[in-house]
Amino acid sequence: MSLSTDYSTSSNQANLSQLDPNNNIDLTHLDPDARAVLDFWFDKDNEQYWFIQNDEFDQKVKDKFGKTWQAAKRGECVTWRMTEVTTDNNSSVTVLAGRLSEIIVLDQFSRNLCREQACAFAQDGMALVLAQEAIDQPYFDTLPMDWRKFIIMPFMHSESAMIHQRYLPLFEQLNDANTLDFEHRHKDIIEQFGRYPHRNAALDRESTVEEEAFLQQPNSSF
Repeated sequence: MSLSTDYSTSSNQANLSQLDPNNNIDLTHLDPDARAVLDFWFDKDNEQYWFIQNDEFDQKVKDKFGKTWQAAKRGECVTWRMTEVTTDNNSSVTVLAGRLSEIIVLDQFSRNLCREQACAFAQDGMALVLAQEAIDQPYFDTLPMDWRKFIIMPFMHSESAMIHQRYLPLFEQLNDANTLDFEHRHKDIIEQFGRYPHRNAALDRESTVEEEAFLQQPNSSF
């Protein structure tokens, strides 16, 4: 697989209430459950909770999508990646939107629902494979920036140095300095330790002396 070097630098944000006609994205054929995930996650009122811990928001995720999360873990959301239309760009975007929804459930909701537990990271492999498939789909580079950001987020969460090295260009092409900075910080930790020390307690891994010293430093956890 070769990585594209021609990614959109559009600053359009993924607000589903404004997706058409300006962004030419028609989600008519998207599975309703997948659409519900996108409507919720990209709601402007919820953006403030994307990367922070908030018990009320976590409970909201559990109430609205707990059953969806369980289904996604079992691989039962495959229809989200399907569409009856196969001949135009909207069908391709629908397929991508379905993958994005599934990635959000597996990669993001897992972290909301499993704070400081091993299950927060148990679905990372599934999300990463979906992301690898998504970036090779037609029209990936036309998606709103926030959509692309969450599609490639599993690469940032990976504990593989090869994954970080291979997919760093996608973060560079995202045109989002904050996300790129976080990717560099994640990549540096993996290069130093081969894993994320802040996950050790949740995953029942014994920390090394070096990792324990690192965890005492500010901003050592995400």
